[in-house]
Amino acid sequence: MKHRIFLIAALATTATVLAACGSGDSGSDAAAANEGPQPLAVVATTPEVADFVRNVGGSDVAVTQMIKPNVDPHDFEPTPADIQAIGQAKVVVKNGVGLEEWLDRTIEASGFKGAVVDSSQGVTLHEGGHEHEEEHAAEEEHAEEEHEHDPHIWHDPKNAKIMVTNIEKGLAAADPARADAFAKNLTTYATELDKLDADNEAAFAKLPAADRKLVTNHDAFGYYVDRYKLEFVGSVIPSLDTSAELSAKQLSDLVAKIKSTGAKAIFTESSLPPKSAEAIAKQAGVKVVGGEDALFGDSLGAPGTPEGTYLGAERHNTEVIVSALGG
Repeated sequence: MKHRIFLIAALATTATVLAACGSGDSGSDAAAANEGPQPLAVVATTPEVADFVRNVGGSDVAVTQMIKPNVDPHDFEPTPADIQAIGQAKVVVKNGVGLEEWLDRTIEASGFKGAVVDSSQGVTLHEGGHEHEEEHAAEEEHAEEEHEHDPHIWHDPKNAKIMVTNIEKGLAAADPARADAFAKNLTTYATELDKLDADNEAAFAKLPAADRKLVTNHDAFGYYVDRYKLEFVGSVIPSLDTSAELSAKQLSDLVAKIKSTGAKAIFTESSLPPKSAEAIAKQAGVKVVGGEDALFGDSLGAPGTPEGTYLGAERHNTEVIVSALGG
């Protein structure tokens, strides 16, 4: 933690120098002024939140996304460019629920004076994780750094609707002249979120309840599990965070539970290495679902692909899970 604080302070100095170097281009400023109203400058922390902002803001926002695809948000550290972008933004949008524990210090270092939108406001939060959380907290020296609530709220499309509504309110407050456009975009996107939810429900309705057993790399799918009435068997990383590791007892317990429940597969995630999952799957005698079929737990796919959007990534997750568990 101290290392991260010192790093942010050092990066802030670098960002200040970069900003000073770029502040003398008066010709560019004059040209920009002649082009008319500029898009609202927004910094979004995660790929999911950035995608939400793009859908609500449309062409009226210019989004800087801090965390790139397939980067673990639990282990993210801001760059000088991130700090500079925050300092120049009018709005910062975050996931919230403790996912971006580095953000407050980064904002302070940047000199940001705009509005921070916490997209999680109003979401009913889950306490801790589904599995192993109590025993893990007792064993880890740094248990105090564990999330008190599950931050992976976007995996329930109903929560995603609350998130985009919060984002729309934040953008409208920052740029009232474009409020009508933001509201129209929100209505359109909320309809798409409703369809995603209905399609997911229909897909799982075809899967017998006895087959709805989920084992993942880490405990990122709690809201998804609850929304679609799955059974969470366990995770390779016994935590909401990704820095924890299974103890020998937890490893043997997970293998035993996979066998006893009849779970058919372990699903790896795009932003995490698959080796541990592969080793546990071998011991448990089940298949590993990974590679192009890896789930998007903390991230989205590459920009320009269907999975590079929230809707596409969630559709991918449901298709892969239903196919693997129903096969």
